[in-house]
Amino acid sequence: MKPIRLFVSVLTVSFWTLMSRVLGLAREIVILAVIGPGPVMDAFVAAFRLPNMFRRFFAEGAFNAAFVPLYSKKVEGDEDHQKFARDAMNGLAVVVLSLTALAMVFMPAFVWAVAEGFAGDARFELTVYYGRIAFPYILFISLAALFSGILNASGHFAAAAAAPVLLNVLIILALLGAPLIGADAISALIWAIPVAGIAQLALVWIAAERIGVRLRPGLPRLTPDMTRLISVAVPAALAGGVMQINLLVGQQVASNFDKAVGWLYAADRLYQLPLGVVGIAIGIVLLPDLSRRLKAGDDGGARTAFSRAGEMSLALTLPAAVALMVVPLPIVSVLFERGATGADDSAAIALAVAIYGLGLPAFVLQKILQPLYFAREDTRRPFRFAVWSMIVNAVAAVGLAPWLGWIAPALATTVAGWAMVWWLARGAASMGETARFDRRFHDRLWRIVLASALMGVALYAASVALAQGLGTAGWRYLALAGLITLGAVTYGIAGLLLGAFRMSDLKSMLRRGPA
Repeated sequence: MKPIRLFVSVLTVSFWTLMSRVLGLAREIVILAVIGPGPVMDAFVAAFRLPNMFRRFFAEGAFNAAFVPLYSKKVEGDEDHQKFARDAMNGLAVVVLSLTALAMVFMPAFVWAVAEGFAGDARFELTVYYGRIAFPYILFISLAALFSGILNASGHFAAAAAAPVLLNVLIILALLGAPLIGADAISALIWAIPVAGIAQLALVWIAAERIGVRLRPGLPRLTPDMTRLISVAVPAALAGGVMQINLLVGQQVASNFDKAVGWLYAADRLYQLPLGVVGIAIGIVLLPDLSRRLKAGDDGGARTAFSRAGEMSLALTLPAAVALMVVPLPIVSVLFERGATGADDSAAIALAVAIYGLGLPAFVLQKILQPLYFAREDTRRPFRFAVWSMIVNAVAAVGLAPWLGWIAPALATTVAGWAMVWWLARGAASMGETARFDRRFHDRLWRIVLASALMGVALYAASVALAQGLGTAGWRYLALAGLITLGAVTYGIAGLLLGAFRMSDLKSMLRRGPA
């Protein structure tokens, strides 16, 4: 077996994911400056969430959770993996094309289902119009997810990780270029979405061709392999659907409060930066690695890969979570407060960011624990856990809204995230040693927590000292950069002194893969 070099592969995915998330943050900065919180922003968010919701339901979540382990095992066993991939592509295309056709016809019903609070005002018709333009994105991005899965399972991570960059680049160019050609900014924004989907699909399709995987469209066939894929994918799809229901419940609650959909969307984009760079990147690499190791009977290597992935993710996530909880307002005000976004908007977004920050470690741990199930082709138990998580989220979001208002969905998301982690960890206990963190992980965990806490104290003190600079135009960018640098240096020094991580670990992982 040619092993996947966990740390180097994670660095590759993390680099491109970081580029995507930074550009995604720049995208939100431009959107908030040009459009700003309000009816148009709310309509755009709800419309854009529709294809994204089904993308995670059919492609990146459910489909890849089933496809990647099966494809990885065919590659490992020298079976006809191209035939399997071709049949999967044709089946996926038929399903998504059918869904897209239904969405075009029944878009008003779709919008009512995801944002009932829009009914009766201008936001509803705007969302229907924007939704019909944006929804075909799901076809291109679903097929792109399949090719990304092929590349990841083959140990080629760069192109798949780089593809999301295209969406952010094209949206930014559309918004900035619209005034130059006399176009409406929101129209340019919404039309950029399907165009970006085509560009993303082209990138990963060409990358797959270059590694020798040549797939062409054709009629779907129900082979034994496809039957197995469907049996694994359906529970994963249901689990993905449950997670999307959590988002919809939050949006339904928020749609009854002015500007709340836009505030929560902006906050979501901010905490998604560390989540994508760390949790999603590690999960992408860990799933095919675990699948191949378990197929080869390498239980010790599987446990080491799992433990190092957990250690790496928490070492990078905990300090980010602390920063989001301790200094959310300086971060939000410097990044978002300009143009159509004012100080009141910054304060609201910062509150949501702090609450999401509390849940960030849970969201990342889910990405580490789920591959334990998916690598074993077990998607049924994650589905059950997701259902319970959905119930927790719905009860908290709806039940707390009368007292907490628009912020209730953010708190509900965090509580449900930690509940999901508890169920995943409890369920993994029956898998044996390969699903348990090793001694080194437990030895370093408390050191990582202490180093993060020390960094939080330093950040709070520095934010007080730099308060004037953070609120002064022209100086606030430099002040925020200084604040972030101080936090990173403090955490790095504290971590080295406490033994949370060592330079020798980095050298070892770069040289051999999993340490």
